Amino acid sequence: MDLTSLIGFLVTWILVLASMASGGNFGAYVDVPSIMITLGGAIGATIISNPGERLKAVTGSLRSVFINKEADLVGMVQMITSFAEKARREGLLALEGDIAEIDNDFMRKAIQLVVDGTDPELVRAILDTEIGVFEDRHSANKSVFDTLAEFGPSFGMIGTLIGLIAMLGNLQDVSALGPGMAVALITTMYGSMLANMFAIPVSKKLGARSAQEVKLMELMVEGILAIQAGENPRIVEEKLKVYLPPKMREAFNQEEQ
Repeated sequence: MDLTSLIGFLVTWILVLASMASGGNFGAYVDVPSIMITLGGAIGATIISNPGERLKAVTGSLRSVFINKEADLVGMVQMITSFAEKARREGLLALEGDIAEIDNDFMRKAIQLVVDGTDPELVRAILDTEIGVFEDRHSANKSVFDTLAEFGPSFGMIGTLIGLIAMLGNLQDVSALGPGMAVALITTMYGSMLANMFAIPVSKKLGARSAQEVKLMELMVEGILAIQAGENPRIVEEKLKVYLPPKMREAFNQEEQ
């Protein structure tokens, strides 16, 4: 469970809803037709804008926002360094026995390419292509929520215009102008809430997740190519520690000492 996502989500919604309820009339913020216009319109437009395969991945994307394992950069540096030591002692073919024990598919593929004697330039080309496809796939999943964030405020404004037109068509009833204006503005509020309290935060988190995974994959590429080149394990470790954040690198050095 990703506590940062859960806490952020709860804090945002609880504080906003509590501030709305503090006025003493929470029901004034609830209008079913406005919800239908804003939520239904935004979701419908998002469905039109994206192919079916991308929409099927929405559930998995949402799950990764709240339930996701952080990339273990330190663990990967240690693993690659141990592989470098083994390859230095016994040769690259000795790594073949470790392939089945590797959980990461990308790492397993990279080791297999090296063990098979693939040219280093071709190894980099294949792995870079794999990273590019990975980024495109994640960007496509993220774009669903970007689209929803775009359409939410737009349909909120459409609902507001519909409400204003209905209100102006009934100007003879002065007592109804205030409530009518309030209902007209509710759709704008719903659109802003949909975008800023759901769609945009989810999109940002998916982008951050993707960046973490890409960083881990780039670390693997550099490590595997260094092993293939026969570099000293100590040099391999120093090259890979560049990918660690300063605090994590400091903790890594202290653990080694």
